[in-house]
Amino acid sequence: MPKTTLQRVAAGESPAVEECLQKYGGLVWSLARKLSPNHADAEDAVQEVFIDVWRHADRFDPQLASEATYITMIARRRLIDRFRRRGRQLDTATIQEELVESTSEHERQSEIEEEAAKARRYMQELRPQQREILEMSITHGLSQSQIAKATNLPLGTVKTHARRGLIRLRELLDDDNDEHGENVASVKEDTT
Repeated sequence: MPKTTLQRVAAGESPAVEECLQKYGGLVWSLARKLSPNHADAEDAVQEVFIDVWRHADRFDPQLASEATYITMIARRRLIDRFRRRGRQLDTATIQEELVESTSEHERQSEIEEEAAKARRYMQELRPQQREILEMSITHGLSQSQIAKATNLPLGTVKTHARRGLIRLRELLDDDNDEHGENVASVKEDTT
């Protein structure tokens, strides 16, 4: 079986580095462009991503994921790190702007807590295995492989239960939001 591009990069084959850039440069660029505030930042991000890809090329296992998936995972992590670093930079906003931001952040936090409470309630409406698998993933941070081992279920079954559980949870939350939205709309219509 011929070596993959990343396996050749890990082996130190210099043509493989160029091949990797040609094959996955567009993918990494599109991710960086979406998650970067400007063109220059996106260029810097692409360089950082490919440096990480080359540093960790020896960790790539074609049995676990495709090269595109592996590179996307590295890119996503690097871009999230960059986003978080930007968020930690000193903010030069005026005191008034900070107060407004603080108030809206508090409101947003309240919304998140309310949505989390709804999600916890709706988790109880899922099938037992779906609920168990999602709780193991969300609460305990286990991967699907770890869940399969812990529950003695085939990995495909774990993935199916997780996907179906998430779909059902999304439907329940969407239905709840639709009902809430209709109530708000009817109140607005009654007051006009």
